[in-house]
Amino acid sequence: MFGIKYLTEAHLKGFDRYKYNSIDTGFISVYIMHPFWNWCVQFLPKWLAPNLITFTGFLLTVVNFILIAYYDWDFQGANHAEHPVPSWVWSVAAINILLYYNLDGMDGKQARRTGTSGPLGELFDHGLDSYSAALIPIYMFSLFGTNDLPPIHMFFVIWNVFLNFYLTHVEKYNTGVMFLPWGYDCTMWGVSIILFLTTLAGPDIWHARPFFNISMATLFEVTLIGSAMMSSHPIIIKNIYLSYKNKTGKMRPFMEAARPLFPFLWLFAITTFWCFYSRNSIVDLTPRTLFILLGTLFSNIACRLIVAQMSDVRCDGFNLLIWPLLATVAVCCFPWYKEVFGSEISPEMECWIVQALTIFVTIAHLHYGQGVVCEMCDHFRIRCFKVRETTTKQETLINNLPEHISTVGNSHNSASLTESLLSKRLTNNENGSILKNKLS
Repeated sequence: MFGIKYLTEAHLKGFDRYKYNSIDTGFISVYIMHPFWNWCVQFLPKWLAPNLITFTGFLLTVVNFILIAYYDWDFQGANHAEHPVPSWVWSVAAINILLYYNLDGMDGKQARRTGTSGPLGELFDHGLDSYSAALIPIYMFSLFGTNDLPPIHMFFVIWNVFLNFYLTHVEKYNTGVMFLPWGYDCTMWGVSIILFLTTLAGPDIWHARPFFNISMATLFEVTLIGSAMMSSHPIIIKNIYLSYKNKTGKMRPFMEAARPLFPFLWLFAITTFWCFYSRNSIVDLTPRTLFILLGTLFSNIACRLIVAQMSDVRCDGFNLLIWPLLATVAVCCFPWYKEVFGSEISPEMECWIVQALTIFVTIAHLHYGQGVVCEMCDHFRIRCFKVRETTTKQETLINNLPEHISTVGNSHNSASLTESLLSKRLTNNENGSILKNKLS
């Protein structure tokens, strides 16, 4: 669109060589969820595209966000005697989270079942997950309200979620292996159970102080941040260290290995500065809009890292969307408004600026996502939301391929080489059929 190309020739060649490699050691996923998903996927029609399953799950998280935001835009609902969010909304949100979680687990199995595995599936899946990483924590904030969980605390809770998600992909960028975090399963089930309990007992239960007069919001905050620091982060550091020690990873120099962290740290530093030095305390003024802006910027940075690690090219050290953010923060935090302009910047003006930047960044990010998906579809000659009509032919050809080729990859995204061979063989078969018809 508009003649902008986001993928270079190096990216596309890297996608051709890409082979998905993951390790999942989570008890819940390995022994409970994967067998359940293998059983469920049998009932899905083979014409149902895996990416459509992924996108449907993502839309359910968006529905949750819109529903709760409609009733509690400013997170003030829990501060009142009667919470404005109806009880049925919590039930719908819990069900949608469980559906999102299960659809996210079944999309890869549907891809293998229909012979449509490829790099696009992983990019599409993880790219949407990076957006959900911002949406899902925001549901929880409406349970506690701004009295028990001030917006600045919400800000750092969201950053903790971002850090957990991002470090997993930094880990893969350096090791070549996706170590699936076991905490993901616990989080999805935990969020769903909490939302169901809210329906049954009411949101007032989250204002209790069961231990040493500590609020539930504080326990929520400490549990999230503490569990990440004690479990997720040390394991990621260990896996990267072992990849260097055993020479199994990418073996990049230190500054190159740390390069993915630069845009992430820029975003964190600038938005943190904004929250503390805004002339109108923007994080208290319009927290939800600020969190949407933050989540969109993070998703763009994460998606670009995912593209780089999958195509095995050097990742970006800086994100261009940081520039308009930096300009906005400079305007909103300018300390001499009264001396220069005779009056301070008004809260309404700062709100309009944040909203305008959010709209601009969202359009830019959607354009990037749409552009990357279209370029990959053109390169692999596939459709994002449609199973190719050649699936049946491919299944037959797979059975006739030599063993060393047909077993190149058995995951959702490791069939690039097989697909390339199949595509060439199918093209030859179709050309032969056309020639035969002409001669007859």
